[in-house]
Amino acid sequence: MIRLQGVTKRYKGADRDAVHSLDLEVRPGEIFGFLGPNGAGKTTTIKMIVGLLRPDRGKVLINGHDLEQDPIAAKHSMGFVPDKPDLYPRLTCLEYLNLIGDVYGVDAQTRKKRLDYYLNMFQLTEAAGDLIQSFSRGMQQKVALTGALLHAPALFILDEPMVGLDPKSSHQFKEIMREHVKQGNTVFFSTHVLEVAEQLCHRVGIINQGELIACGTMDELRSQAGHEGSSLERLFLELTDEGGSDEK
Repeated sequence: MIRLQGVTKRYKGADRDAVHSLDLEVRPGEIFGFLGPNGAGKTTTIKMIVGLLRPDRGKVLINGHDLEQDPIAAKHSMGFVPDKPDLYPRLTCLEYLNLIGDVYGVDAQTRKKRLDYYLNMFQLTEAAGDLIQSFSRGMQQKVALTGALLHAPALFILDEPMVGLDPKSSHQFKEIMREHVKQGNTVFFSTHVLEVAEQLCHRVGIINQGELIACGTMDELRSQAGHEGSSLERLFLELTDEGGSDEK
């Protein structure tokens, strides 16, 4: 579903690569957690996957489509929610979601069914006619998630998707992620909440200083670190050499 081949990115003026020669494959039918300390290269990688940044070297394949050669087909396969959703504040919630539906060609009947479901689930039905600029951070996150789900993409790409969600909405969205991959689809998400990653993910990848330093199931990561039965938090801290820090 996602294949990165030697993907590299260095920002102008930097003395090292933000992401260096990254090889990664994320498979259909799995929830993949992408972890790393602040500044490790997570968001840069995600921006290259969704086409917001062009790699200096390497190739990004989405659902078999080369992102550089066939960007429309590649992007149609995915739904993306960034860490800070940039919505249109002077549109109402419903106007924004209908705009997204138009962009992805979601027919009226399917659109209404999905909007009714997600707006009700996220408790946005009564606010659907209100301007987005009046919404709280959490409500805007729910609008962004609904927009990403609206065209039922094969691939969800999510950068810190739980930020701002209340416990009920967070739980419901986790269930959506699980159901999505049961149908043979894929979820790729980054998070600093390691307990969530440990609960949800079939596999995780850990990036540090722009390089993928570990990738696999929890059992495989424990084997790599030589700590049977360890939590993901302990493995993460040891693998990233962050044992003296309180940061997650």
